[in-house]
Amino acid sequence: MAALDLNELKRRMDGAITSFRSDLAGLRTGRASANLLDPIVVEAYGSQMPLNQVANVTVPEPRMVAVSIWDKSMVGAVERAIRESSLGLNPITDGTTLRIPLPELNEQRRKELVKVANTYSENARVAARHVRRDGMDMLKKAEKDGDISQDDSRVMADRVQKMTDETISEIDKALAVKEAEIMQV
Repeated sequence: MAALDLNELKRRMDGAITSFRSDLAGLRTGRASANLLDPIVVEAYGSQMPLNQVANVTVPEPRMVAVSIWDKSMVGAVERAIRESSLGLNPITDGTTLRIPLPELNEQRRKELVKVANTYSENARVAARHVRRDGMDMLKKAEKDGDISQDDSRVMADRVQKMTDETISEIDKALAVKEAEIMQV
């Protein structure tokens, strides 16, 4: 049972890394990408929905993203969600299509994007630490219930900590690569 728990913890930590990498993919440098708007969530039909569930996102030009909204009543909500995102974009409404020109990245904008990337990385680290905490809690409970010995608990706790350290190291490496990409002129 204990090995299965470690695999589950590893899967959850890998999930934190995967989520972080997809957040970083949304931070584009200079060139437009359909993934740029992936983190945006829209207030639609009384609930929060990912942008790609209410519209098509295309890249007609290297510095332009187009969002074709399926329901005309959603245009305002989608535009508001894009404007209020941390991406610093200003959509131009054209019927049910939003055209989003990507601004040239100046020094200030690059620094803002690095801050956003750092926020994403901190969220991923917190997620990994939550998984570690859950694992440690399970170990304490198993030890208390007599399912595993104190020595086994200590060995497993060391493995969980090592797994957490590796996950956070991977997050830090991905962040460093993205920061270099953003700051490259």
